[in-house]
Amino acid sequence: MAALREVEKLLPKLTRAEMAQVLQWVVRDLGDAFPGVESRAEVCGGEPCLVRTRVPVWVLERARRLGASDETLLRCYPTLRAEDLSNAWAYVRSHREEIDRQALDNEEA
Repeated sequence: MAALREVEKLLPKLTRAEMAQVLQWVVRDLGDAFPGVESRAEVCGGEPCLVRTRVPVWVLERARRLGASDETLLRCYPTLRAEDLSNAWAYVRSHREEIDRQALDNEEA
């Protein structure tokens, strides 16, 4: 947190060009990061899940493909928020093959 406060103090001192450079660095470093979605070996075998939950993204995408609406998913998973589903759908758009493979692997298991 101290580093964040330091950055907050420095930002107003930067030129627009310098701020643009900082943004480029942040985007490059984040690369494939998706807020609200994380993969940890100790949670669901490392499959991407929504943070604060053990709900794998592939489960939600599979339910959506079977016709479940966001409203239905939020009702079925009361710990989820609409923002969680938005994060999941963004992850699916960028990782379609991975999600398809996980769904297939789990169906065959």
